[in-house]
Amino acid sequence: MDLVFSTDDHEPARRYAAWRDAICDVYVHVDVAATDPDRYRGFIREAKFGEVAMTDILLSEQRIQRNRQHISRLDKDCYYLQLIHRGNLSVLQHGATHRSNAARGALFCATEQYELQCHGEVRSFYLEIPRDEFAQRFPRERIPVSASINTTQGLGRIATEFCATLATEGSRLDDPIRAGLGSQLMDMLAFTLLSSEGDMPAAEGSVKKARLMSVQQWIETHIGEPDLSLEKIAAENGMSLRYLHLLFKPCEMSASEWIWNRRLQLAYDRLAKGDARTVTSVAFDHGFNSSAHFSTMFRKKYGISPRDVGRPR
Repeated sequence: MDLVFSTDDHEPARRYAAWRDAICDVYVHVDVAATDPDRYRGFIREAKFGEVAMTDILLSEQRIQRNRQHISRLDKDCYYLQLIHRGNLSVLQHGATHRSNAARGALFCATEQYELQCHGEVRSFYLEIPRDEFAQRFPRERIPVSASINTTQGLGRIATEFCATLATEGSRLDDPIRAGLGSQLMDMLAFTLLSSEGDMPAAEGSVKKARLMSVQQWIETHIGEPDLSLEKIAAENGMSLRYLHLLFKPCEMSASEWIWNRRLQLAYDRLAKGDARTVTSVAFDHGFNSSAHFSTMFRKKYGISPRDVGRPR
């Protein structure tokens, strides 16, 4: 993730003022009141996944308020979702209070007044999610304003783990893949909010779908490893080999078939962009250990040689 701001870059006497400027100029217009301005510390790191922005942020104890005056500037039309690594924070919006900590996330809307109360130092992910895009994933009568998410089990835990993977692996991915991940993350979060905690059995299909997306994206970040075995995938994603096979059942292809198919798709995309490297290099980058094997599978799937991709026929 790219560093946007850090108090370490400023003299101690200037850190709190610099923080307030950074919040208003970089993030969103709000009023900020720190409990101990003289000892303030914080940072903002950010990564973009298409329409979704993910921020890794450190906050000292403070109160943040967004009121009508801020909203009238039309600077943000989005939801925020906070997933806390450390500390406690309360979100007050629309007459409701959502207490957020390492076991519980909170969603709130930037186009409604809100107050955030940090209880001590807080480290968390913030997701900035386009409001209209996200709202389209809900029935009209269930579009949220603010909500809580249990991040210790089910879909909430899967979504949180997915965010952590994006934060660590996202910089290695091309922009189109990152945009696709952002869209899938919005799908996963909508599944989470539509499935109430007391209705998890009924949401089993959604859990499996979300888990499958998470595993598939993990595979894509490791697609270039020629020794990427099903046993390794299952172990790294905290599941049995049997459950891995079960997840891929709706795909109408086995997990192994999906991996090889995806390797070929990604290799085709690379070649279609006019990659200057050799076919052998592209093959090795996508987990093939033989250019001959790659060419054979490629011709079988696409009906042409890898060298002919992009050439007029």
